[in-house]
Amino acid sequence: MIGLSVGHAVAHTLAAQGVCGELRLADFDGLEVSNLNRVPASLVDVGVNKAVVAARRIAELDPYLPVQVMTDGVTPATVEEFLDGLDVVVEECDSLDVKVLVREHARARRIPVLMATSDRGLLDVERFDVDPSRPLLHGLLGDIDSAALSGLTSKDKVPYVLRILDASALSSRMAASLVEVGTSLTTWPQLAGEVALGATAVTEAVRRIGLGEPLPSGRVRMDAAALLDRVEDPLGSPAVEDTADDGVADSETDSVPEKVAAAAVRAPSGGNSQPWHIELQSDAVHLWVAPEATSAMDVAYRGSAVALGAAVLNARIAAAAHHRAADVHIERGDERSPLRAVVRLGRAEDEELARLYPAMLRRETNRHHGSGTPIGAAEIEAMAAAARAEGGRLAMLTDTRDMAEAAEILAATDRIRYLTPRLHSEMFSELRWPGDPAPDSGIDVRTLELGPTDLVKLDILRRGEVMADLARWDAGSALGEDTYDRLTSSAALGVVTVTGHTLPDYLRGGAATEAVWIAAEQHGVATHPVSPVFLYAHGDRELAELSPAFAGELGELRRRFRALTGIGAEESEALVLRFSIAPRPSMRSRRRSLSTPAPA
Repeated sequence: MIGLSVGHAVAHTLAAQGVCGELRLADFDGLEVSNLNRVPASLVDVGVNKAVVAARRIAELDPYLPVQVMTDGVTPATVEEFLDGLDVVVEECDSLDVKVLVREHARARRIPVLMATSDRGLLDVERFDVDPSRPLLHGLLGDIDSAALSGLTSKDKVPYVLRILDASALSSRMAASLVEVGTSLTTWPQLAGEVALGATAVTEAVRRIGLGEPLPSGRVRMDAAALLDRVEDPLGSPAVEDTADDGVADSETDSVPEKVAAAAVRAPSGGNSQPWHIELQSDAVHLWVAPEATSAMDVAYRGSAVALGAAVLNARIAAAAHHRAADVHIERGDERSPLRAVVRLGRAEDEELARLYPAMLRRETNRHHGSGTPIGAAEIEAMAAAARAEGGRLAMLTDTRDMAEAAEILAATDRIRYLTPRLHSEMFSELRWPGDPAPDSGIDVRTLELGPTDLVKLDILRRGEVMADLARWDAGSALGEDTYDRLTSSAALGVVTVTGHTLPDYLRGGAATEAVWIAAEQHGVATHPVSPVFLYAHGDRELAELSPAFAGELGELRRRFRALTGIGAEESEALVLRFSIAPRPSMRSRRRSLSTPAPA
């Protein structure tokens, strides 16, 4: 630290924050009364060397921090001694030739130099450790060296000083003050607020250099006054009133294909992405996976196939409710889509399917915490029978210890989802706040059933740079707490599985999942899908593509979960469902109209 007037606050902040292992302080000058507007010293310190004053204050803060004091300042004779062994130089002296002298020798030793200027929060960073050929002071002084500068008069140095300060960018008050130097002012003003701001900036820069974090050469302004001119009212505009309508009105048309298609779009899908296209004909409804709506967790379109299967079951139920048969043809993928289904409408009655129509229309996601009330054996069997009827199987956990273990596993996968950049980004891209565009897809934050405190936390959790820090620290265990708490409040956890691993198998699994969900609705059981990161991944390669940094942990979590729920090697999980007795949800998820395409 060279210059312990402005440098006093910087040195003390570095020591207080603990970002240095040793400090070397250099200043030849004694403390004056006029310095007390920016140096946190007292009248009894007046006349004491500024470096000594700073060293004493640091010793009171941390007596174990090594501090060297050079009371003769830095001169051509002492500059090498001063720089010897340093990692960073902070230069805050008034002498222009010393500024250049220090940089000449620091550049030769590849030592970075930092300088805070007390006007509009200016910080200069010169990374001579990275670029030893970089011109001094960003080339603002041209080719002049310290020897030439030392021979100039104060008046001759003024143009160089103004280049460093960037006269065009000075605050109006500072520029006006410079005009008064030598008349009503003896020197240019430096105030405690600006000095404290500079200390903050320098300390952050030192921390970044020490930890090897990105910090390029250059200059930046942290202008507190300008920021205060841009104060924004967090109240903003009045909230937009919104209804709880799900966006899909009951079709008033007499067209059965339209009624069937309207039922199909009510199907659940990951993140309410509705990853399908639907076309109508006079006697058929065509549905196919929309590849442009896929996501990282929709590995090989398996999640989309599950959603399509749920839509197909809804279409069959609607057809039966309108006294039509539904003959379903599954077609392999082509260049337009990896999976297609055609629901051909005939003439026949299916009273059993038709009875599901009201519950299918009511089916909804309920993310409320459970009450802890158990679900009866009859209700569990009804849901299991619904899965079997569609070619699936429902594996259920109801034991408290099993539920706790499942909660631990699924909470751990949630942490990985937060800490993996692409998964985190896609997760928050699904959320919709009131007034957001595209309210007819995604997950409205009001359906998360969060309290005011937890809702505010989303503003932190949605920040990618925060998650990057947690990942770098191998931290973030609290990221899975919400999932853990919801699961342990529930009555049961179900996994809908099917035999086979192809997309048509997953489509069948989607139909089985929707059948289970509708049965739960019929029996007053709240249902909430849970999507572990590993849900649609087959093997280590796909897990590594999902989350390279956590692939090994994901593999172990997947193994534990399948063992806990008794899933066989020949089976695939269509979806994990949390069951509970809970209040009705605050609102239903919306759906796009049939004329609106799936988002890319």
